[in-house]
Amino acid sequence: MTHLWIRAESRADERRVGIMPDGVARLLAKGIAVTVEESATRVIPADAFRRAGATVAPQGSWPQAPDDAIIFGLKELPDDGTPLRHRHVMFGHAFKGQGAGRRLLARFRAGGGALYDLEYLVDETGRRVAAFGYWAGYAGAAVSALAWAAQTKGRICPPVTTWPSADAMLSECRVALSEAPRPEALVIGALGRVGTGARELCGALDIPVTGWDIAETAHGGPFPEGLDHGLFLNCILAAPGVPAFVPRDAGTRERALRVIGDIACDPDSAYNPVPVYDHATSWAAPVVRVHDAPPLDVMAIDNLPSLLPRESSEDFAAQLLPHLSDLDRIDAGVWGRARETFEKHKAQGAAD
Repeated sequence: MTHLWIRAESRADERRVGIMPDGVARLLAKGIAVTVEESATRVIPADAFRRAGATVAPQGSWPQAPDDAIIFGLKELPDDGTPLRHRHVMFGHAFKGQGAGRRLLARFRAGGGALYDLEYLVDETGRRVAAFGYWAGYAGAAVSALAWAAQTKGRICPPVTTWPSADAMLSECRVALSEAPRPEALVIGALGRVGTGARELCGALDIPVTGWDIAETAHGGPFPEGLDHGLFLNCILAAPGVPAFVPRDAGTRERALRVIGDIACDPDSAYNPVPVYDHATSWAAPVVRVHDAPPLDVMAIDNLPSLLPRESSEDFAAQLLPHLSDLDRIDAGVWGRARETFEKHKAQGAAD
C-alpha cells in the first residue's frame, strides 16, 4: 500500500500545508494510507485531518517512518547532515547550485533516498502542475508596497506576520499608503502566475504597472527601464539564460528605483536576475537596504505565500491533489519526470 506521510514544517514561520482534509479523505478512499504529523503552527489543525481518517503522529517523527513511506512537506528539512533514506516530496531548492542544495543532495546520496521536487513537478509540456505562484506574487507585491510606504516616511519596512485573509492584507497596505505617493511599478514575468498576483495587488492599490514578459525581455538586455520605476517586482525564477534585469551597481546609478521586490527570490543561485543582494530577507526584517542615498531596499522573503497561509494552502492543495492521487504510480508521469530530474542532479553533484 502506498503510504503518504505529511510532516510538520520545521521552519517556525511556515504555516502552510500541501493537502487539505478533504484531499486526505480522497486519498484514503483510493487506498493510499495517510499519516499526518501534529504541528503547533500549521494553519489546519491535526484534528481536522484525524476526522478525515488520517493517522496522526507526533511532530517531527518522520525520520522513524517506515522505509517505504513518502514524506511530504513544503519547505526545507533541518540542515543537520543526517542521511535521507526516504522518498521526499518538497521544495528542495537543490538544482541550481545553491550551497544548502548541495548538502541536501549529498544527504540523499548517503541515505539512498530520493527528492521529488515540487518546483520540477511538470506535465508533458514542461509546465508546473502545482504552484504557490499567485499568492507569492500577491504577498510579495504587498510587502514591497509596505516597504515603499515606510521609505517615504524615512523608515525601513517593519516586521510582517501572517494575515488572516487577503482582504486584511490589502486593507493594511491601503492604510500604509494613504499618505504616500504611488510608485510606478515594473513587473517582470507579468503574464505568469506570480506576475498575475503581483499585478492584481498593485491594481487594487492604484499602483500603475508596466508589465513585461517574454516579448519585452527577449533581447536579453541591458534593461535600463528597471531603474526608471520606483518599484521593481521580479516574478521570474532564476534559471540558465535568464539575464540580469537590475545591474549589480544599481545603487550607485542615477535612478528612480527605490524598492526591489525579488518575489522569485533565489539570491544564492548563479542565475540571480537581480544581483544587488546576496541573502534572503525574513518576516522580522523584510528588506535589506543595499544603498543609502537615495535608499534602495530589496524585499526577498522566500516563503511569501505563508503570509496568507489559508488561501495559499487551499489553492495549492487543489492543484496538487490529482497528482497525489497518482502516487501509487510514482515512477510514471509527473512523478517520473521529477525523479529523472533528481537523478540527473544527484549524479552531477557526485561528479563534482
